[in-house]
This record gives sequence, C-alpha cells and structure tokens, in this order.
Amino acid sequence: MSTSPLSAAPRFSEARLIHLAFAAVYLIWGTSFAVTKLMVLTTPPFLAGALRFLLAGTVLIAFTRWRGLALPSEPREWRPVAVMAIMQVTGSAGLNILAAQHIASNQAALLNASGSLWIPLLGALGARGDAISRRIGVGLVVGFVGVFALLWPRDGYALNTLPWQFLVILACLNWSIGTIYYRRTRVATPITVILALSMLCGGLVLGSIGLVRGEWAHLTIGPQNALAITYLALLNSCLAYTAYAFLMQRTTPAKLATYGYVNPAIAAVTGWLLLGEQLSSLQLTGMVVILIGVVFVTLPERSR
Repeated sequence: MSTSPLSAAPRFSEARLIHLAFAAVYLIWGTSFAVTKLMVLTTPPFLAGALRFLLAGTVLIAFTRWRGLALPSEPREWRPVAVMAIMQVTGSAGLNILAAQHIASNQAALLNASGSLWIPLLGALGARGDAISRRIGVGLVVGFVGVFALLWPRDGYALNTLPWQFLVILACLNWSIGTIYYRRTRVATPITVILALSMLCGGLVLGSIGLVRGEWAHLTIGPQNALAITYLALLNSCLAYTAYAFLMQRTTPAKLATYGYVNPAIAAVTGWLLLGEQLSSLQLTGMVVILIGVVFVTLPERSR
C-alpha cells in the first residue's frame, strides 16, 4: 500500500525532532560540565543548584501556562514529578554539582558515561524490561572495567578524591533509575509540566539543604556564576532536559544511552579550552575502554 505525503509528513517531522533532540542533548550537556565547574568555583554547590533549577522551573512553568497546559489533576499524576525531583534533580544533578568542587570537569563527564551502562542494565529488569543479549552483557562488563580504570589516579587511590568519584557514579545510577521509571510511566500530564514541577520541587529541596549547611553566608553573585547559572538553567535544564524527556518515550534505552559516549568527548575539549584540564594516560585508557563497552551496548542487534 502506498503512503500519501500527508501521512508521511508527521513521521518525517518526528524523525527530524528526534535528531534535533539528540543534537541538543549531545552539545549542551557536553559543555555543561565545564560550566558547572566554573559555577561552583564561586558559588556554594547546593544553593547554586537551587538557583539553577528554580530559575529553570519558573521559566518552564510560565511557558506551559502560556500554552494553556494544565497542572496534574490526580494524585497519581504527581508521582513522576516526585520521582524525577528526587532521583534526577536532587539525587543526580545535585550530587554532580557537589562533586564538581573536587574533581575535574572532564573526569566528571567521563564518569557520567557510566549512565550509558546503567540504563540498559536497569532497562532489562521487570516484566516490561528489554532483554540483555550476550553482546550487551560483554559490553556492560567491559564498560565497568573502564570505569574502574578511570577512577585510578596517577599516584594511586587517594581518599580525598575517591569518594567524590563514587558520588558521581551514584548520581548516574539515580539518573538512570529516573529515566527507566519515566519510560514505563503512562500519565496524561504533558512532559513539560512534569519537568517544570520536578525542577521547582528539586530546587526547593536543594535550597533547603544549602540553608541547613549554612551556604547562605557564602553566597555571592558575580558575572561568572550569574552567566553559568543562566546557561545551565535555560539551555541545560530547560532545553536539553526537555529534549531528553522527549527522547525517553520515543527511542530505545540503548539509543538513548548514546549521550554517554558523545558528551565526554565534548566535555574533554571544553574542559581543556576553558579550564586547561588534562587526563592521565591511564584515565585516557579507561575512557577508551568505557567507550568500547558502550559501543557494544548500543550497537543495534542484527536481524535474524
């Protein structure tokens, strides 16, 4: 049966939107690690995260209300808001911002590549899970070996950096849990509304933690952190988060996870240009091993 141009147009339009969404996630998230590092150099971490997400949530909620989108009307519609606020805003972005004070931005980006391994692994769990083939299983093992190589500093393990590196891996795990949860959730509330509310709720949680830690006494706003917070709020949180959420329900976990091996390359270049960061030879080897593992995981299966 032939397909009319009218019926083909929506599919072409969605395919183009998917490509644009991947481009936004790759480029914006890839550069955000260095920008986050610049932000926490002059701003307490939890209050910096609170300002970023409160600004982003306010912009997004204003946009959704301008479009006439309604807030969740049933209690179950608020469940994904709470999960994403806890797992992806507070438990992922918040921990990444905290760790950014203590490790290089390019290393944080490389550790975040482990998210590309967690997502397929978690996506295989449950009755609605996607089965892990032998090749994907090999890729997961190889990838995690690369993570351990990346964690190995030039002078051996040091207690002053190792906990922060594991904190980034925990943040990746939290992000992946939130991703799989949302992929399997069917709610009537538009994704932009869920994102806006989760950012506002997560921003309030981060702000409360910052106030309890006494960060308010050390908060100063200057050109550098103001620009960094604005970039992360408008581009990273509003645009790239929305693009990622769009992809969560329109592509497979393996394809979605490809951001994990594109972002580190962009982050390495950005960190070198803006911060003069370098990686040791062993850490570069770990990066290559991680990328090999991720490629094993994300290559499409051959048809039988």
